Amino acid sequence: MGRNEQPKRSEDPKSPSIVVVPVEDTSFGAHMAASRISDLAPKPSWFTPARLLVIFCVINLINYVDRGAIASNGVNGSRGTCTESGMCSGGSGIQGEFNLSNFEDGVLSSAFMVGLLVASPIFASLAKSVNPFRLIGVGLSVWTIATAGCGFSFNFWSIATFRMLVGVGEASFISLAAPFIDDNAPAAQKTAWLGVFYMCIPTGYAIGYIYGGLVGSHLKWRWAFWMEALLMLPFAIFGFLVKPLQLKGLSPAGSKNMLTSVETFVADASDVSNVDGSELLANDMVRNESLNRVSESNCQVPEGNQFARFAKDMKVLLLDKVYVVNVLGYISYNFVIGAYSYWGPKAGKNIYHMTDADLIFGAITVICGILGSIGGGITLDFMTSTISNAFKLLSVATFFGAIFCFSAFCFKSMTAFLIFFSVGELLVFATQAPVNYVCLHCVKPSLRPLSMAMSTVAIHIFGDVPSSPLVGVLQDHINNWRESALILTSILFLAAAIWFSGIFLRSTDKFFDDSDHHVSKVEKVNSVPLLSPKMEEETVSSAVP
Repeated sequence: MGRNEQPKRSEDPKSPSIVVVPVEDTSFGAHMAASRISDLAPKPSWFTPARLLVIFCVINLINYVDRGAIASNGVNGSRGTCTESGMCSGGSGIQGEFNLSNFEDGVLSSAFMVGLLVASPIFASLAKSVNPFRLIGVGLSVWTIATAGCGFSFNFWSIATFRMLVGVGEASFISLAAPFIDDNAPAAQKTAWLGVFYMCIPTGYAIGYIYGGLVGSHLKWRWAFWMEALLMLPFAIFGFLVKPLQLKGLSPAGSKNMLTSVETFVADASDVSNVDGSELLANDMVRNESLNRVSESNCQVPEGNQFARFAKDMKVLLLDKVYVVNVLGYISYNFVIGAYSYWGPKAGKNIYHMTDADLIFGAITVICGILGSIGGGITLDFMTSTISNAFKLLSVATFFGAIFCFSAFCFKSMTAFLIFFSVGELLVFATQAPVNYVCLHCVKPSLRPLSMAMSTVAIHIFGDVPSSPLVGVLQDHINNWRESALILTSILFLAAAIWFSGIFLRSTDKFFDDSDHHVSKVEKVNSVPLLSPKMEEETVSSAVP
């Protein structure tokens, strides 16, 4: 039969419709395979990669607006005070209404962190058996309900419980959002996209301070939480209504609308290797059945093995030298940044007698956070995004950032301090995209959610959570804010040294490591992003020699 002849179809009406196409040369067979598979692949919709990034950035912004709002004077407030003459003034905000001590007020922040740190590895582990996009929807729903609950709280224990649940809700998004962005970002702009995403952290904090102050002064503090819940509600619903997207390296059973589509042609117990041979067997009914069989065999794990699988994955992370070095540097970095955010305004006020230290430090954080986060991502893309280049950028940016920040606290002039500190902060924030790029690419795709979750747990437990009280103890001991700030800033040199050592480690980008799942030759040809607008063109071109 020549190429122009019609393929023969089975005459038996009861038998499945199987098209048998003899192939005269391997290139034509591969082309036909690619064309047929691209026809069956899901077509891109309005849900493009750029829109995914925008949606995730807005969600991230709302998360950090909430963190800034509860720390603002308008929402957090202050306790009532009484003078020696017996004149008492009523308190304001949460602390005033519930008459919280400073310790109880601090527990509210810790309660949020407990929920976040406990739930992050749980959501990351569940991503192997439950669709990750649906897990984000679940987390955002918990976040929305818990945030609204903060507005209805009636005492310390009720609001502390709701704050813990807010942390639980945010955990799924923290663990899973970055891998989704990494999957769908253009290859030449991966770290730039991560920079845009992480830019929302300082921006959200700053907006939260302003938002909390405005709401607290014009409405009651409870309205701040209710309005946040209303803002997040559409995104929580969106997480359930949109077709479930899937992360690269993960294929939960029952999820056919995968972000990475692996469409395979299979006949009953057939060998797919014939794609470049003499025959192409295309049977839609058998294909669907085989897809389900492959999905289930790759992903269904007995409930009793969940913990064993988590322990096995944790062992892989802890034995990965690149990952450990990256997180150790990140812990040292976050130790300083966390203390800066808490003690910075007070240190600036005492050293340079700033009258509006909150506004000044807030403005520096927002501007440098936005420019630094995006700039760091663009720079790494320009250098070519590799793990080794990421470590080079991390060490250099942190080292020079430490020099500028350290020098800033040595000046007696407030103008000189602001100039040098701003440059230092700009360089320090340039690490956000590269450090998370390493977390995502030094592990296999299936381990990325757990990698991000454990990184988040580590930098908080060993970084910003203990740094603020430890700096407070140091200041109580030496009673000199300039010296305390210099000692704290010197830890950035340690972070730079740790990241510098990562340059010499043997590193491999494991983004395309498919060792968790058996991937056939045809599957690799047709592994294309569902959100890619050039899906069909890339699929055909990759199959033709």
